[in-house]
Amino acid sequence: MAVGSGPPGAPRRPRVFSGIQPSGDVHLGNYLGAIKRWVDGQRDKENYFCVVDLHSLTVPQDPETLRRQTRSLAALLLAAGLDPAQCTLFVQSHVTAHAEACWLLNCVTPLGWLHRMTQYKDRAARQESVGAGLLDYPVLMAADILLYDTDEVPVGEDQQQHVELARDIAERWNRLHGETFVLPTAVIPTAGARVMGLDDPTAKMSKSQAHVPGHAIRLLDDPDVIRRAVSRAVTDSGNEIRFSDDPARAGVTNLLGIYQAITDKSERSVQADFADARGYGDLKRRVTDVILGVLAPIRERHAELMADPAELDRLLARGAERARAVAGPKLAEMKQRMGLILPA
Repeated sequence: MAVGSGPPGAPRRPRVFSGIQPSGDVHLGNYLGAIKRWVDGQRDKENYFCVVDLHSLTVPQDPETLRRQTRSLAALLLAAGLDPAQCTLFVQSHVTAHAEACWLLNCVTPLGWLHRMTQYKDRAARQESVGAGLLDYPVLMAADILLYDTDEVPVGEDQQQHVELARDIAERWNRLHGETFVLPTAVIPTAGARVMGLDDPTAKMSKSQAHVPGHAIRLLDDPDVIRRAVSRAVTDSGNEIRFSDDPARAGVTNLLGIYQAITDKSERSVQADFADARGYGDLKRRVTDVILGVLAPIRERHAELMADPAELDRLLARGAERARAVAGPKLAEMKQRMGLILPA
């Protein structure tokens, strides 16, 4: 039985689509805010997880580096617990329907909608020259989502506007060409959704800054590097270990939030765990222990997958085949509704 299928006549399970770019270093914030949630929920819904390598091309890439990072990220997702028997994991460029659907959606998307995207405006302001791909990025993201009749799109707050655009494009298409697409909904996680930088607990942990010593914990970091990063994490001059909304205590709250997201405990239980702690040194040591405990098997499995490229390729080919089985018919429907002649 294919992933996501059920007995004849059974209602369709909610579909989830999530994508992650193979650029930068995957860090603890990515794991706790997204990947761990994908793993925990992969049996409850029909999930499509995509390494969105086409999106990475909106900025210059070294070809060999991009290929290496794409394979490493796929291996990391599998190592973190994504099960090909329970979900569909694939590389975006392996399913050509994504690029084709993007062009068809471009033809119904007003240019003004793209110019008002906050991320585009922010990035364009920092660059002397802007490629068309950067402007069109949200339409490709809409194609990613709409091809799978996606019900839910788990995203961070910074991507919510893009999901809203996908919904607007789907509504416009449905008006122009007839009911074709499910209208997706952005799902923003709560606990663990915003892991902050260890060096600056007022700023979100960032992939672009993950290489900066002391800022982030990368999933493949050596244990000694992780211990050093947590030991140097910013705290404050006090000694009370509890969650707080006080910006001056953001560092302690961030460390507790990391502990909570890994252990899946309530705030009350987390604070009870540290009731006997002797200051922030104890806090940092215990947080380090739970981080090392969850990352050790991921690093080990990642190394095994990277050492066996044939097996990794087999798993990705299997995922792409499953994705094509859903995306292909939807693309054909889009073409037919726009008046294109389908191949015999």
